Amino acid sequence: MASGPLGPGGRDVLDALSEKLEGVLSRLKGRGRLDAKNIDEALREVRLALLEADVHFAVVKRFIEDVRAEAVGREVLESLTPGQQVAGVVHRALVRLMGERRAGLDLLPDDLSPVLLVGLQGSGKTTTVAKLARRLKADGRRALMVACDLQRPAAIEQLRTLGRQVDVPVLDPQPAGGDPVAAAREGLAHARANRYDVALFDTAGRLHVDDALMAELVRVKDAVAPREILLVADAMTGQEAVNIASSFHAALGLTGIVLTKLEGDARGGAVLSMREVTGCPVKFVGMGEKVEALEPFHPDRMAGRILGMGDVATLLEKAEAAVDRKDAERFAGKLRKNDFTLEDFRDQLRQVQKMGSLADMLKMIPGAGKLAQATAQVPDKELRRVEAIIGSMTAKERRNHQLINGSRRRRIAKGSGTTVQDVNRLLKNFAQGRKMMKQVAGAKGKGYKLRNMLPF
Repeated sequence: MASGPLGPGGRDVLDALSEKLEGVLSRLKGRGRLDAKNIDEALREVRLALLEADVHFAVVKRFIEDVRAEAVGREVLESLTPGQQVAGVVHRALVRLMGERRAGLDLLPDDLSPVLLVGLQGSGKTTTVAKLARRLKADGRRALMVACDLQRPAAIEQLRTLGRQVDVPVLDPQPAGGDPVAAAREGLAHARANRYDVALFDTAGRLHVDDALMAELVRVKDAVAPREILLVADAMTGQEAVNIASSFHAALGLTGIVLTKLEGDARGGAVLSMREVTGCPVKFVGMGEKVEALEPFHPDRMAGRILGMGDVATLLEKAEAAVDRKDAERFAGKLRKNDFTLEDFRDQLRQVQKMGSLADMLKMIPGAGKLAQATAQVPDKELRRVEAIIGSMTAKERRNHQLINGSRRRRIAKGSGTTVQDVNRLLKNFAQGRKMMKQVAGAKGKGYKLRNMLPF
């Protein structure tokens, strides 16, 4: 996708759409001049690609009309680079479609902000509550998670477990008769009495939208008067996610949407359809099951990823969060001196893994889409195998790989549960990669792939 998360097969949820749109725009850029006929032919391909990606048909119609109106203008057709101009038109239209600018949580600065999370069963509500709590805590806000899903016994225990992971308190009200409205009131009173900044209410869901679910949620809403009502929607459900969002919005008046499971192998059209159909902004996107796998939704960045323009801003944010500046400077110095060891390599791998998959990061670099697809074939388990091999070495061996002879290789292979051939490949690729890294450190423009140092 566009957003960078990868599914089980190494494919991103909007990869197919991204590839098709990049192909269409690339062909346009290859033409010296454009006319209305060329643009109409390209837009027919764009229209088909969007429909195949499960974008809502009404959204596709308006999008194509929007792009065509600007693309056939004199300023574009008479430009010296008309193909580039059309790419810019498509990018701007995608940004407008998804909301133009980032929509964050609307929280009160000096009072309690109740936040109600709603959605169908299995959409990822409970996990999303914890992910939001973690983000709020990182931002310096005191958050409380309130368990109001009394229909599913496992939900309360799941929330308690997640609460321990993110180090955010969980209130588990026990109202008579298992009344979620009473639980919500108790949670609100507790949050006010203990001066929390935000109270996150985890509500019950159903397998489908029904009157009983909506009536219960309306009563909970009336009880807590939420500042935000966020729908947690599963992107894997395609166009049905849009229909679900419309139903919840009509009943509750949503203030925003959190799209989950974007790391799955879905067609991804919900990302492009949600705001246009419901009028509600997508505020966050879930990139996986881990508690840190929740990202703010930036329409401009998403549009750039879809069109292969990269997302350097997000890449830099990830790097700043995961990489220690002093460590980075130390690594750079070691590269220049050709003093980079297997111990350094292991530490660097760990920092890279904090930022996500290699393919995930490469897709944020303009023009690196093809390399990302190749790197996507390197699964996380292989990176763990590399760590196991290096971890089975002695400190001296990690700091001087030339000490590792035949008997040491056999011992390392046995200790790491791998083969001697795996160890040999790692050492060979590490030695070659070390030379390449030294060249990169000393001369611009020479490519280096971290993957070249891996034993597979």
